[in-house]
Amino acid sequence: VQLQASGGGLVQAGGSLRLSCAASRRTFSMGWFRQAPGKEREFVGSITWSVGNTYYADSVKGRFTVSRDNAKNTVYLQMNSLKFEDTAVYYCAASPRRNWGSSWLATNVDYWGQGTQVTVSS
Repeated sequence: VQLQASGGGLVQAGGSLRLSCAASRRTFSMGWFRQAPGKEREFVGSITWSVGNTYYADSVKGRFTVSRDNAKNTVYLQMNSLKFEDTAVYYCAASPRRNWGSSWLATNVDYWGQGTQVTVSS
């Protein structure tokens, strides 16, 4: 599975950005992780292709939304009310095997997209 992420950039705190991840084919679940400097890569949110169930890290609940476009094999991460601490490289991820829900660890990701930088200025 090939994943192509896009949409990062620089935004002021309180602003919004939308990331996109185009997949070469659908997998059981897809989602987003992020990695800030000096920190481990962490789960952000995910969605299952078939039913569209979504899962989020507590730190982004109510602010971020994961959605999918079945026709385009694309998953989106809409990020609202961005905070300085959301600054990180964001990675698209896919798992053909199962839905890990909000317990998805970076070590359980089967496929990664390239990272896209999101910088939130305070």
